[in-house]
Amino acid sequence: MPIINASQTDPNKMLPIHYPWAREYYRTGVANNWTPEEVSMQRDVEQWKSGALDEGELRLVLWNLGFFSTAESLTANNIVLAVYRHVTNPEARQYLLRQAYEEAIHTDTFIYCCDSLGLEPDDIYNMYLRIPSIRDKDAFVIDLTRSVLDPGFVTRGTDNVQRFVHDLIGYYVLMEGIFFYAGFAMMLALKRQNKMVGIGEQFEYIMRDESLHLAFGCDLINTIRTENPEIWDRSFQDKVVSLVEQAVGYEKRYALDACPNGLLGLNSELFAEYVEYIADRRLERLSLPRRYGTPNPFPWMSQAVDLAKEKNFFETRVTEYQSASALVWE
Repeated sequence: MPIINASQTDPNKMLPIHYPWAREYYRTGVANNWTPEEVSMQRDVEQWKSGALDEGELRLVLWNLGFFSTAESLTANNIVLAVYRHVTNPEARQYLLRQAYEEAIHTDTFIYCCDSLGLEPDDIYNMYLRIPSIRDKDAFVIDLTRSVLDPGFVTRGTDNVQRFVHDLIGYYVLMEGIFFYAGFAMMLALKRQNKMVGIGEQFEYIMRDESLHLAFGCDLINTIRTENPEIWDRSFQDKVVSLVEQAVGYEKRYALDACPNGLLGLNSELFAEYVEYIADRRLERLSLPRRYGTPNPFPWMSQAVDLAKEKNFFETRVTEYQSASALVWE
């Protein structure tokens, strides 16, 4: 059964499993389950209201809450309204439902952060209208995924399959794989300085989820490419590289805008270098050559992706969390 364009899709027929990797992503997502309320915001509220953050740090937090609050809605809409409809394999669809749930958790996270800090919702959720670097990233992705959101779009025929993969790359590789990562690096850098640790911990969880979403998306794209090799011609590969370059430009502009003066020991140019490093990893995942050759300026970011959390019931905060189904008893 192909992963798209199956002649018949029975949502009740999960067996036999045709794509074990899709099933494994679902199981991993369940094992990583979390909710924002598990993370205490008490210290964050104290720092926010006491003047412990300087003007640049306040700007960094607000810019990232503003971008991610709208970006998560965009990603959820893409899954529910478009991607799920065109992916006809049952186990891949099961993971998409899990991903949609995780996007809802991420949306709830920003509600929780805004409520805890006493922020004005309209100020945060309308930042994409006021801040050009946020608006431009959102507009870029909306334009890239326009086809799959068209109710009349179908994936039959080489041109349409290629268009679908083009939009999947826009959604998974550019949006979730590049546009999120400068913000992740900023918030985790702030956490490493023992500032806004609660929000930073939630961003760690979100990044772990998004890393899984990205990996699934790349496997989905590569599977469609393998099953439809005619779509992956030189012209299309060049177009993908060009889109990645454009996304890097937007994200570097956002990084400099959100954190113009850097953080203690981290200048804004390092965040731009990290975007280039991430872009090369995304190209390699699609079997395309690296474009930048920039070394990773933040090796500590990899540790956050590998985060394993378990609840410490003797503390009021979450320190290590993993669902019971994922624990191994000896």
